[in-house]
Amino acid sequence: MSTSLSSPGTVTAPHGDDEIRRRVDGCPKLASLHSVNSALSRLVRAEEFETSQIADVIRHDPSLSTRLLRMVNSVFFGLSAKVNSIEEAVFFLGLRRLRELSMATPVIEELERLQSSRIPAKLWKELWSHSIGTAVLCTELLGSARLSGDDDTEYLAGLLGNVGKIVMAYTFPEELMAIASTPVATPADVCAVEREVIGWDHALIGAYYLERHQLSEEIIFAVRHHHDPERAPDHKHLAGAVQVADYLARHAGLTGGFDQVETIVPDSWTSLPGWKILFGGSSEGSPTEGAAPDALRRLTAVLNGLL
Repeated sequence: MSTSLSSPGTVTAPHGDDEIRRRVDGCPKLASLHSVNSALSRLVRAEEFETSQIADVIRHDPSLSTRLLRMVNSVFFGLSAKVNSIEEAVFFLGLRRLRELSMATPVIEELERLQSSRIPAKLWKELWSHSIGTAVLCTELLGSARLSGDDDTEYLAGLLGNVGKIVMAYTFPEELMAIASTPVATPADVCAVEREVIGWDHALIGAYYLERHQLSEEIIFAVRHHHDPERAPDHKHLAGAVQVADYLARHAGLTGGFDQVETIVPDSWTSLPGWKILFGGSSEGSPTEGAAPDALRRLTAVLNGLL
């Protein structure tokens, strides 16, 4: 693998650990990472609830209301008449997608504050599309492997898998653009280039940033080891699901945003450590023949609503 950089004049010597920590520590903390719409979350999990109750909570969040209506009115649903009522939108969208929307909206909005104007908007949109796709696919994969939990950890782990790239954009913008212009073969190779240029890769920077926010150990380990899940000290299945979901999202055309990874070959994900952790060595009963394609199809609605 060649890690030569195409941007002349860019600093290529890695920064020291202390300098990296200092810069990441200076990155703004985000309230949404600690508490994601808890009132709505409690409601959609309740055994008994009224649609009007959920609608009342959503109405207090103008951004969530706008995204909800935009999503349900997307071509994906094929409704003959436009939906203008929050109650109707909740009915058509369903609780599962509503939970995903309510989790992703505040996280994306707050992380957007870290976006650097020096970086093209196209790269940001690609990154968000990839992150949302990874979150949806991560949930589907763990469900297929019968390893899903009863909370939203797997969705958040997928959504935040590349949070380190967002932090890099805030703390090391020039270095990140040099990395983004470097062609590599695999997602893991991106990490090698990042370590060469910055000193830490996006997985380590992301995990360190989330640790400062006191997120759960499961999410921190998944983010830290989503390119080498076999090395995770615990929660290997979650890190493995993020790794495989990353490949599936890229194969579906949702690139990572800040990298130039070669096209993902079909079924190449079945040789990943993450796949073996989830499904053993077998591709029999592959979720890529069932749940995952369905998840990819509904991503159209999810992305239309969120971005």
